Amino acid sequence: KMSEELEQLLSQLTQPDNAVIQQVLPAFKDPAVVPALLTLCPQVRQSAAVVLRMRVKKHWKKISPDHRESLKAMVLQAFQQETEHAVRHSLAQLSAVMVKHETPDQWPALLSLLNQSTKSNDPQDRQVGLLLLSKVVESNPEPFEPHYQQLLQLFGTVLQDLENPTALYYCMHTLTAIIAFTGSGELVSLGPTFECMEVFDELMETEVTIIVPYIAEIVHFCLEVSPWKQFFHVYGILNSLIDCVCVCVIDTMALHMPPEKLFGHLMPLIQACLASENPYERKGGLMCMAVLAEGCADHIRTKMLSSMLQTVCQSLSDSNQVVRSAGLFALGQFSEHLQPEVSKYHAELMPLLLGYMSSLYQAKMLHVTKAFYALENFLENLDENIQPYLPTLMETMLSALSNSDNLRLKELTVSAIGAIANAAKEMLVPYFPPVIESLKGFLTDTKDEMRALQIQALDTLSVLARTVGKDIFRPLAAECVQLGLNLSDVVDDPDLRRCTFSLFSAVSTVSPECLTPHLTAITTTMLMSLKSTEGAHLNEDKQFVLLDDDEDEEEGTGDIVLEGESEEDGPDVAGFSVENAYIDEKEDACDALGELAFNIGVAFQPFLESSFEQVYALHDFPHEDVRKSAFAAMGQFCRAQHKVWQENPCEANHQGLHKLLGVVLPCFLEAVRQERERQVVMAVLEAMNGVIKSCQGEALQTPGRLTEICHAIRDVLKKKTVCQDGDADDEDDEQEAEYDAMLQEFAGEGIPLLASAVPAETFLPYLNDLLPLIMNKAKSSCTVADRSFSVGTIGETLHSLVGVAGGRGVAGRLSNRLLPVLVAGVKDSDAEVRNNSVYALGTLAEAAGPIVASDYPTMLSLFSNLLSKESDRRVIDNLCAALCRMILSNVAGVFPVLVAQLPLKEDLEENKTVYRCLVFLYSHSPVLNAMLVLLQSMSQHHPQEFEAAMMSLPVEERTRITSAFSQS
Repeated sequence: KMSEELEQLLSQLTQPDNAVIQQVLPAFKDPAVVPALLTLCPQVRQSAAVVLRMRVKKHWKKISPDHRESLKAMVLQAFQQETEHAVRHSLAQLSAVMVKHETPDQWPALLSLLNQSTKSNDPQDRQVGLLLLSKVVESNPEPFEPHYQQLLQLFGTVLQDLENPTALYYCMHTLTAIIAFTGSGELVSLGPTFECMEVFDELMETEVTIIVPYIAEIVHFCLEVSPWKQFFHVYGILNSLIDCVCVCVIDTMALHMPPEKLFGHLMPLIQACLASENPYERKGGLMCMAVLAEGCADHIRTKMLSSMLQTVCQSLSDSNQVVRSAGLFALGQFSEHLQPEVSKYHAELMPLLLGYMSSLYQAKMLHVTKAFYALENFLENLDENIQPYLPTLMETMLSALSNSDNLRLKELTVSAIGAIANAAKEMLVPYFPPVIESLKGFLTDTKDEMRALQIQALDTLSVLARTVGKDIFRPLAAECVQLGLNLSDVVDDPDLRRCTFSLFSAVSTVSPECLTPHLTAITTTMLMSLKSTEGAHLNEDKQFVLLDDDEDEEEGTGDIVLEGESEEDGPDVAGFSVENAYIDEKEDACDALGELAFNIGVAFQPFLESSFEQVYALHDFPHEDVRKSAFAAMGQFCRAQHKVWQENPCEANHQGLHKLLGVVLPCFLEAVRQERERQVVMAVLEAMNGVIKSCQGEALQTPGRLTEICHAIRDVLKKKTVCQDGDADDEDDEQEAEYDAMLQEFAGEGIPLLASAVPAETFLPYLNDLLPLIMNKAKSSCTVADRSFSVGTIGETLHSLVGVAGGRGVAGRLSNRLLPVLVAGVKDSDAEVRNNSVYALGTLAEAAGPIVASDYPTMLSLFSNLLSKESDRRVIDNLCAALCRMILSNVAGVFPVLVAQLPLKEDLEENKTVYRCLVFLYSHSPVLNAMLVLLQSMSQHHPQEFEAAMMSLPVEERTRITSAFSQS
């Protein structure tokens, strides 16, 4: 059967187009279909190559030696005859899979073809030969080692052929594959390659937004062309890298090396660069500091942040603009990766940035772009601390919008206003009218040159709708809806459409009733975007690809299943790709439909079913971002239907809810088990958590559903899902380590949600199964992130038990297992672990109540010791909340300790716990005594505020309090 299938596929590869047409033409009555059939023939051959590659990859050992030789000959024949690039590309990848099983020396015909084509005088032949060469060498570079010297000589010639960029592209791919295996003698041949490295230095000088999306690829390339075999000589390689300003390599080293080891060698070199009189060396030092921010974030935050920020601040006043630009980039990187600690330095940094912005508009746009990059990232987490800087910021922004004719500058300014609005929220209200006037002008101008500014204005308008307050934005809501509809009708642009979708979503949070009359038009446009195949093309090398079941190959495939395919072989496809703008459009359409359904409620019901069908159809879409949005939207649909049922609890709405849950939750669970991309599984877990949180027991009514969800969580925690299957190589494992930790956190968040959704005794068997997996991450040998996650999850689970039937008894039964873990956590060296452990001890005291009364002295002694030396205010705030929870469990003598630490200063979310405690005391204790202790503490610790409050009281009440003080 295998032989017959291979022969059939090979015949499809090698048949001339007219033979294919003659086979299928009798099925058509109209001969005019011949031109259409001619376009179909290459797709048939490409599909045959793709399917053949899948067969060869999985069943090579089953193919007889004679058939293997026949297959190799036929593939090379097909490759030489082929004229369509997409088919050639697929044939090259098929050859690459065969080379994995057959060494090059066992396939002399392949070497002969490569030698002949790559040295041809015909540029097209050279290009085709280099395509084949790049694929077969990338798949298995080591067996080609005897030919490296010859290949490097070839590359030296190709790299000088600047008129053939495609050949250059394939040459660099092949070079990247073999460079790690070359010796010092062979490296002499690479002079032209090193000249190519100058491209990256030039890119670092261009706009930040251009270089950032490609950092990962550049890092990978830099690592490959660096002297990798000498890597263990850390000091030597760091010295050479700084000389070459190869900051991308340092970026990857920061991600994969222990910070202490890296910084010990690196900082002296950086400091030498920063002290240099050469501005480009100073720039190199700053760029190295910038790229360390992501991989070494924890190390910098805890040990070096102040000194590194001081260096960056000094660079912003450097006499050379190249250095100032590098300083701005470094500040942007710090602001992105070192939050929230960086925001605490706003008093030092914001005046510098504001001074910078005031004189910026005479600078080069490249420099301006970096300044806005730094500003936006820094503002992102500033929140209420933005207040003192807001007048100067907005004066600068509004001046730029009014006085500049540069469209790019206006675009950057409009984007920055969105970042300011995210931080300032209602504080932006005084500036709202002039901002809106400016945005209206941009939004109504539909000239092509205005498109980028128009799209940014729509994005910022959406931010304003969500931040300035409903009462302020509501008068504009109807106008915004009409504006979005008009733009969708007039301008055919996927980026603009996705921004109108986001605007509709934002308006639905402010004034959902404004959208109701237009829902037919709005949902029709969104559903057309979900269905559309616009932007789809046959696969090309430089276009990103939708789907491939081979993790080590580039060729992508769509979801066209070929007849006769077995489940074991995976999906078969015809290659195509989709432009990024259309992917973004589908992604935002999913997001918008989910949010509209939830915010609009009953009025959206007529559109819910059709919307759900189209979104559900994308849950296995080839692009992961679309899948993520589809899963999120499905969760939103369930929450929306639950909300409708709660507001109108009729049987039809109840059945509608369970119909949705019956489709969505099994789909989620299947994705957790089988989805390959970690980020998609994270999105699924987040959506499932949202459904459980909203729908509670309704989501778990189906028999076996609770078991299935708990098993899915367990599989993630034990790393037994497909996306954690461990088949990736070491480098992939390192790159995915962060995603793995995040994935387990999303799974862990489901445990307290389930604990709050069912009776405690029902959940206890599952909790007994899951708790050991959580507690194992609290060991001292685990990472800080794992320890924090472990005790945090325990605390949230105990908090959930407080509010469910039987929770006290279950918490009491778990206390002996949990208490040692939490006590150790309170003594941890990391503040976040201590913080979560203190919180968890408080929730244990509240959940278990009198059952753990014998442990109260231990807890109080632990808290007392902690208070005597704790410097982190967030930990102290959570300790106050824990004391409140103990008071709620009738622990006596704690109140004076509590009030001495009030008010809370950082974790203001716990104020509700404090107020609940005060109400409890007021209701259950002798009123006067409790109040007197509180008032006396306030008068001692906050005398000015207390005196002001006293003076605001009527004389009679003031006298009563004074009298009570004197008698106590």
